[in-house]
Amino acid sequence: MDKVTVKLTVFFDDPFWVGVFESTDGDRLKVAKVTFGSEPKDGEIYDFLLKNYDQLQFSQPITDEKTLEKRINPKRMRRNINRQMATKSIGTKAQQALKEEQENKKMARKAFNRQKTEAERKQQFELRQEKKKKKHRGH
Repeated sequence: MDKVTVKLTVFFDDPFWVGVFESTDGDRLKVAKVTFGSEPKDGEIYDFLLKNYDQLQFSQPITDEKTLEKRINPKRMRRNINRQMATKSIGTKAQQALKEEQENKKMARKAFNRQKTEAERKQQFELRQEKKKKKHRGH
């Protein structure tokens, strides 16, 4: 049984505050992005997690080549957390996963729009042909 870890990074992406959830299940990494708007307080983030975590739209899992993590001393973990909070950046793996998910959605949207416009063109063509036939029959 693999250990599932979830990491939340909150940062300011002008003009909104954004949260990036990174869920690691073994060697699989999934990412979800949430826009908070104004700067969220700790309590607001906790409430958001309790109410909306199951509704988050995670990206397709990508393989994460991480070494196995060993148990970390709580004081060391606290220092690491403070160090990570001091740096205001998003993880590159998370960025790549978000970008990949965005590209997939973009491709799907383009394909759908292409089909829709093609259907409209076909319908317009058939309508013109019908008008031609109707006009020809009149004479």
